[in-house]
Amino acid sequence: MEKLKTAAKDAQPSVISMSTYCSIRSMVAAAGVLLTMVVSQSATPVQEKVRIRQPYPNFKVIVLDDDVNTFQHVVDALVRHIPGMMPDRAWELAHRIDSDGSAIVWSGPQEQAEHYHQLLGAEGLSMAPLEPS
Repeated sequence: MEKLKTAAKDAQPSVISMSTYCSIRSMVAAAGVLLTMVVSQSATPVQEKVRIRQPYPNFKVIVLDDDVNTFQHVVDALVRHIPGMMPDRAWELAHRIDSDGSAIVWSGPQEQAEHYHQLLGAEGLSMAPLEPS
């Protein structure tokens, strides 16, 4: 502790940002050392970094039409693995898959999309690669 106090006394002053000062102050306070900040009029202004929060991108889970799976199998797989999927909605999607060649069966955060994509693929459904919404 004495070495830390001696080093603090001998340290040369330097210009740091306010956020750096605050984080240093909390670490030094835990060690029981007094830290002072001198504000100089001649110091050049320091630009603070600004963080912009952006939502995670959503991804689409798309089932493709094939000649292997029956309507009933597609409906059962959708109801079993897609949260909140009701049989009536699953039948609508199965008909859209058959008529249009594909249908978006779920859209949301990437990690969940990957999970549902893997589960439906494991059921034998033909899956399109994940793509951003």
